[in-house]
Amino acid sequence: MIGIGAGDPEQLTLQAVRALRGTDVFFVLDKGEVKADLVRLRREMLRTHVPEGTYRIVEARDPERDRGADGAAYSPAVGDWRSARAGICERLIAEELGEDESGAFLVWGDPALYDSTLGILEEILARSTVTFTYDVVPGVSSVSSLAARHRTGLNRVGRPVQITTGRRLAEGFPADADDVVVMLDAHQAFRQYADQDIDIYWGAYLGTPDEILDSGPIAEAAPRIERLRAEARERKGWIMDTYLLRRNPGAR
Repeated sequence: MIGIGAGDPEQLTLQAVRALRGTDVFFVLDKGEVKADLVRLRREMLRTHVPEGTYRIVEARDPERDRGADGAAYSPAVGDWRSARAGICERLIAEELGEDESGAFLVWGDPALYDSTLGILEEILARSTVTFTYDVVPGVSSVSSLAARHRTGLNRVGRPVQITTGRRLAEGFPADADDVVVMLDAHQAFRQYADQDIDIYWGAYLGTPDEILDSGPIAEAAPRIERLRAEARERKGWIMDTYLLRRNPGAR
């Protein structure tokens, strides 16, 4: 598993580049025509860092996930999707990887942060149909990229920072943290805090030529971000974004 950062080929670590150059087969799960950019960016990274003709790419269609599942149905829906994905990855490893070859999954951001690939590989090993060993190469996460692009830290002196999801944020602002990074927010949960003394640092398509940034007091920035997000999604058909919410002193 190789963490490839948020999209910028220059953000790969030296360890990641060495791993890329030592790989025979790259497995890519295609998310369909709408998200073809994600496959293109992976191919661009390989062209940038790996000599041509020294590797091959094997693609398979990523299974669809039940995006409408909510509440008690959410976790089972994600579990079903991960198991379906594990079945596809298991087949790729068994059928496309030679006995003495090395294969790699290129993971957006960092494999340890809100990514399912680690769990999927463990599920494959638990099935005992194929056996392999694997290593994990960390990557520059979208969270790190977001902070760098806004020239800010994730936490303040002596204070914690919490990383959570939009689904959790919609249930309430964390009580014990004033700096909250939010990922996987398809429903823009930040809007419900527009009347509070909070600053937002937002970014979409971080590290790519399509990168969009905005920041400011949430009351002022939220309408802009909603508009930018809607326009970008309409233009590209998909969006990957994250943001930092910073509650100002005395705002509790």
